[in-house]
Amino acid sequence: MTTAVLDRLRATDPARWHALALSWRRWAELAGRLVAEFGPRLAALRAAWQGAAATAATRRLEALRRRLVLFRLHCWRADQVASEFAASLTRARSLLSRALAAGVPGLNSSAAEMSSSALHATVGTAGRADRGEGPSLSRVAAAPAQGGGAAELDAALALAARADAEASARLASLAEAVRAPAEPPGPDRPGCTASPAGVRRWWEGLPVEQRNWLLATEASWLARLDGLPAADRDIANRLLLDDRRAEVDRAIAAATGRERERLREVRDGLAALSDRLAVTGDRRAYLLRLDVGEEGRVVVALGDPDRATSVLTHVPGMTAGLASSGGELARAERVATRAAELSPASSTSAVMWLDYDAPDFVDEAAGAGRAEAGAPALQRFQEGLRAAHEGPAARQVVLGHSYGSLVVGRAAAGGIDADSVVFVGSPGVGVDSARELRVPRGEVWSSTSLSDVIQYAAVSPASLVRDLGTAVSVPVAGPLLAFGTPERDLWFGHNPSDPAFGARVFAGPPGGGHVGYWEPGSRSLDTLATITVGTVW
Repeated sequence: MTTAVLDRLRATDPARWHALALSWRRWAELAGRLVAEFGPRLAALRAAWQGAAATAATRRLEALRRRLVLFRLHCWRADQVASEFAASLTRARSLLSRALAAGVPGLNSSAAEMSSSALHATVGTAGRADRGEGPSLSRVAAAPAQGGGAAELDAALALAARADAEASARLASLAEAVRAPAEPPGPDRPGCTASPAGVRRWWEGLPVEQRNWLLATEASWLARLDGLPAADRDIANRLLLDDRRAEVDRAIAAATGRERERLREVRDGLAALSDRLAVTGDRRAYLLRLDVGEEGRVVVALGDPDRATSVLTHVPGMTAGLASSGGELARAERVATRAAELSPASSTSAVMWLDYDAPDFVDEAAGAGRAEAGAPALQRFQEGLRAAHEGPAARQVVLGHSYGSLVVGRAAAGGIDADSVVFVGSPGVGVDSARELRVPRGEVWSSTSLSDVIQYAAVSPASLVRDLGTAVSVPVAGPLLAFGTPERDLWFGHNPSDPAFGARVFAGPPGGGHVGYWEPGSRSLDTLATITVGTVW
């Protein structure tokens, strides 16, 4: 029944597809270096040569530059397809491993050897399964398995079949796009007040050759459009990355003092971001926003959120900036990784959302102004995720850490497109009850570790006065009674981890402090993962 197909899935090494994706990424990088050469050379040509012949030569060079940019687009699209196919195969193999461990009848023990060195076969080779080269995965997946592990086996085969069909369709579409010359679109553009859903409808209504033209010529405008598909927004932002790095280098050369130090930190953050975008791994990075002003703003998704069954948006807190974004991204990724381990049939995209000016100092964090300024952008981003999603709606979860929980709280109080919100290590979320948040009932979560200083340091002024009074008036035990237990009333409202707030409270690691909630192996990480995929009861 399933031996041939199972052997092909068993022998498939997703690393081969990751390697293919990486090769396309490197071609895009090489083309980018060539594109960068055109700027100074065209400027020199215009300065040294005038006349009709010079104009014709300049136009030819500009056309060649545009074709190189289009080549980069196609490289990144191939990279995206191969990366997502590899990620799906990894999940399918995980499900198959579970089925084998459960002892599905009819599978011999040799199939349990999930050797990653078996490089001689690929599942369907992205589309060949139905072309006379072995049994079709879709046909085998339709046949129900019997016995222990049957559900995992069916899910593994169905997932591999879907991934194979989707990759085939996307590659065929890409082949057509490569042959079609880019052409400028008409004058219609979505206005600055257009909704993310309106942006998506406009984009879908454009022929692919017009989309390519816009990406190649107006990337800076497209890069920040909520509602644009993540794959296209990633391309637009990647096209701008080299320009942003050059911009910061020029600014450093002219800056002094503290401004120079700030720019150097931004440059280091850009270098780390570039490295993360260049590497291969279980989840491809999608660059959805980049701004080098202030400490830098960046939004990165790990895994395509438009094709995921669940999307976690991680909002960091105080001192977060481009230079520290790698650590925040790693925390978000741990949730997605654990979610894949616990529920491989689901696909999770983890988004590190830093599109607000996070406070750097205590006096800045003492006010709600930065959270209030960032909340509308978070609301619009979540709306854009929903508008751009392919297929059935994803489960959207928004997590706020530290001051980031206030950003999430302000957004949720005004209405946010999220199926669940999570507050971690919160100084208060701007409201005194979960009922004041416009999210589904029972989908407000909170955790504050006993060792997290936030609940002792970020007390409300009234609580501080009471605690000082207790510490002074009660002999010996006064300080312990006053400051030895978590506060109910924090700086920005009722402690969301207090049962009276009305959230579903889960335990943080006892010794984890302010950032230990994502420690591998911790119960809090497991809870965050199950909240993300929606399996917590």
